[in-house]
Amino acid sequence: MGDGVGGRVGDGAGGGVGDTRPALALDVGGTKLAAGVVDPGGRVVAWARTPTPAGLEPEPVWQALDALFTSVIQKSGLTEAELAGVGCGCGGPMEWPAGRVSPLNLPAWRGFPLRDRLAERLPGLPVRVHNDAICLAAAEHWRGAGRGHSNMMGVVVATGMGAGLILDGRLVSGASGNAGHVGHIVVDPDNGPVCRCGGRGCAEAIARGPALAKWARAQGWRPDQDDATARDLADDAAHGHPVALAAMRRAGRALGLAIASAAAVCDLEVVTVGGGVSQAGPLLFDPLAETLRTYARLPFTRHLQVVPVALGQSVGLVGAAALILCADRYWPESHAASMPPPTSPAPS
Repeated sequence: MGDGVGGRVGDGAGGGVGDTRPALALDVGGTKLAAGVVDPGGRVVAWARTPTPAGLEPEPVWQALDALFTSVIQKSGLTEAELAGVGCGCGGPMEWPAGRVSPLNLPAWRGFPLRDRLAERLPGLPVRVHNDAICLAAAEHWRGAGRGHSNMMGVVVATGMGAGLILDGRLVSGASGNAGHVGHIVVDPDNGPVCRCGGRGCAEAIARGPALAKWARAQGWRPDQDDATARDLADDAAHGHPVALAAMRRAGRALGLAIASAAAVCDLEVVTVGGGVSQAGPLLFDPLAETLRTYARLPFTRHLQVVPVALGQSVGLVGAAALILCADRYWPESHAASMPPPTSPAPS
């Protein structure tokens, strides 16, 4: 998941309020690529996914993504000219809103000009690329568990831990696009593990999937299985393995502490949690809720709802489409206004 974005360049104009055309939505992950056509009501009308090519060369990943969204557009029965634009969610870090990406879970792309490549491939369409956690928050606010609430946060806990913030009904990006990085709220400064950011005791360093499995192996869980994953850990916890249960409680507590802090700062109504680690269900959410009861004690934080994402596997595509179809809420106007308009081909 996203570990940071930065920079200030433009993204393209167009799309947004009142547009009745569907959007092309892309979700770029370390293990799978997904593409879909999403209508203005948030319904995915055509979609497909494919495994992300392995290796360290950037072009095979781009070619797989290009082939995937080309087939989805054809499947939808639309032409490229009938689309409102292209929204894409991708892991970080990235330069935002320029869309130059270096996903931690996709080593083939380092400084890859994703937005520029999409704009070259689909000329004349606005192209907007944002962190995948931001897309989750936008999707859940628009059509998921945050619908009807003005102040919410969407959290992804998977290979990393990222989040997006919606305050007063609009996405908050911050000075460099990094607003909402709850994974780097420090929850155990004295005894917590060193984080990839260089700090110690960040929530992400405890709760992200690879860190969960590493900690559990050090405590005697499958010590000789370096390829054991957080999913394996959750399965063993469900069968009562004491170390696996302790690992899930530890992750739930770290997540709960981070959310409690964010709720106090931002006066949140709802937090939705997605990503692979969240699929552990009550094994994660029960200790999370217990932590909130202990630490979210201010009157305005006591009624905070923390729930799993409502949109399931479509959440990334719906959120990517929201960058285009609901730009007034999820693509800050100041950034959209700073973008150069799409260029027309030079006359021959």
